[in-house]
Amino acid sequence: MERHPFARLFTVREANALIPKLSELLAEVARRRDELRRKAPQVEPALRASLFNGGGAPASEYGVEAYRLYLAVDVIRSLGLVLRDLDTGLLDFPHERDGRVVFLCWQPPEAEITHWHEPDEGFAGRKPL
Repeated sequence: MERHPFARLFTVREANALIPKLSELLAEVARRRDELRRKAPQVEPALRASLFNGGGAPASEYGVEAYRLYLAVDVIRSLGLVLRDLDTGLLDFPHERDGRVVFLCWQPPEAEITHWHEPDEGFAGRKPL
């Protein structure tokens, strides 16, 4: 088995068992992402108009929301997963296959993990399990 930088490697069974929890976590990430996008137009003018006071309430609210997004993503990261795309919820699970580390690949609304890919191939290189 090759050395790898991941905290853990997942079996297909372990990864599939996390899907219900991940669906909830990704819904939270999407809510936070959407709230940031909603607030973004209010922040830019406030920051330009007030270079020395930090942008006032709009910038402060945006910062709080950005931190909430960070926390939501960090929960996923702390599970040992790689969040590849905030918009699609694309996740990779480090996995051992034939003595090397590859990624099990999953994104909502897939019911279970059915594909994997080499680390350097990404989603375009997905192969059936």
